[in-house]
Amino acid sequence: MSVKMQVSFYGHQRQYHNLKADIDKAISDVLESGAYVMGPALERFEVELAEYFGTKYAIGLNSGTDALWLPLLAMGIGAGDEVITVPNTFFATAEAIWIAGAKAVFVDSDPKTNNIDVTKIEAAITPRTKAIFPVHLYGQCAEMDKIRAIADQYNLKVIEDCAQSIDAHGDTFKIGELSDGVGTSFIIQKNLGTFGDGGALVTNDEHIAREVKRLRNHGSLKRSMHSFGFNSRLDDLHAAILSVKLKHITAWSDRRREIAGMYTNALQGTNLKLPYELPGYRHVYHLYVVETRNNNRDAMISFLNAEGVDAKLHYPIAIHQQEGYPWGKEAQIVGSVANSEWNAANCVSLPMFPELTQDEIDYTIEKTLEWCKNNA
Repeated sequence: MSVKMQVSFYGHQRQYHNLKADIDKAISDVLESGAYVMGPALERFEVELAEYFGTKYAIGLNSGTDALWLPLLAMGIGAGDEVITVPNTFFATAEAIWIAGAKAVFVDSDPKTNNIDVTKIEAAITPRTKAIFPVHLYGQCAEMDKIRAIADQYNLKVIEDCAQSIDAHGDTFKIGELSDGVGTSFIIQKNLGTFGDGGALVTNDEHIAREVKRLRNHGSLKRSMHSFGFNSRLDDLHAAILSVKLKHITAWSDRRREIAGMYTNALQGTNLKLPYELPGYRHVYHLYVVETRNNNRDAMISFLNAEGVDAKLHYPIAIHQQEGYPWGKEAQIVGSVANSEWNAANCVSLPMFPELTQDEIDYTIEKTLEWCKNNA
């Protein structure tokens, strides 16, 4: 038995220290420039991000949440409209639909990937349906080719929630290629994170890009000329930090995949359900989520935490099971959402960040195997 270790869930400080010279210079350059809001650092990052995604436009925003609801407003989706999504995700996905004034319609997730079950979408479509909101959960792409085909058949819009899956892709498509827009988050926990909040919309649609640019800046595209809008700008300090980090995202994803491979190889044959990677897809493991099979995930978390492994719960209460649902907002569940409920009730996230050491990985595996042995 190994000596007890402390394994953190996040590696923010390690990542900063690895890039300290470049990040400190980027921050200093912005401070010395005097341009802190809607300045050249933001413009540069937006160009870089659009090039990275392979889209025509990228618009920096103050959060991933705004990156989901502002495009809905830009497309004219609101009161009386319905948007289809899943309940086993972060609350902001549904919240964005409600903020826009539309009705959230929940369908079940696929039991393998935990992403939206594409076979459940058509049953939820009504004359009021305007959009599909797939979530690329934990770093695994949803089946966008099938979702796009359904959207085209019913003349629906598609907005991708990519808060957890930058650098992921499908076997025949890139994120952003088969949708009307992609909302992503840059909060520090994300694979590409700044030192605080931030987000962006990327799109190939000129109208959506123009409207979101207008909405993020008090309804203004030209100084002193305003219409109805909001204050949702990504500031230049965050943009400069993200420009530094964007250059490393592919290498970091490769390391996440390497760590996930070690976890999977070691934990095969246990009583845990392990992450599933769609054949031909690039899963970037924002989270490495296992599921207990005996409704004993709280015991597993308690054991790992007591042993120094900072495992966490991500989305342990499905949105429709949150206290007070639906909070006076319009919402509907179509069919059974048993898979989503099971995922929420049994999920455990093991430590996952590129800067994990081999000793930390080995210790996490050792303690997870120890728990499995005693809880068959």
